[in-house]
Amino acid sequence: QVQLVESGGGLVQPGGSLRLSCAASGSIFSINTMGWYRQAPGKERELVARINSRGTTYYTDSVKGRFTISRDNAKNTLYLQMNSLKPEDTAMYYCADLSVPGGYWGQGTQVTVSS
Repeated sequence: QVQLVESGGGLVQPGGSLRLSCAASGSIFSINTMGWYRQAPGKERELVARINSRGTTYYTDSVKGRFTISRDNAKNTLYLQMNSLKPEDTAMYYCADLSVPGGYWGQGTQVTVSS
């Protein structure tokens, strides 16, 4: 059974930084494409960043140059380093294992960017 547990969210001022973590279990983490998604109130869930087994990354335009996705296969952990945070980054952030149709999802961690 695949389990994904996110952590690292919180309240931060505009311009600040946070690092999200996603601890994975129950899958062969190192070969799976993993992603971070977010959903703001009243909006659809959107892909923020994705990383495959070779380390190739993808970012949505709004976070390019500010966010960095990475993975530590030895620790079965996915990360999202978020810098220069903006109020529009406020959302629930979800970790996803994209190795199967529909994916496996964590419960999410809230990120709030506000002064």
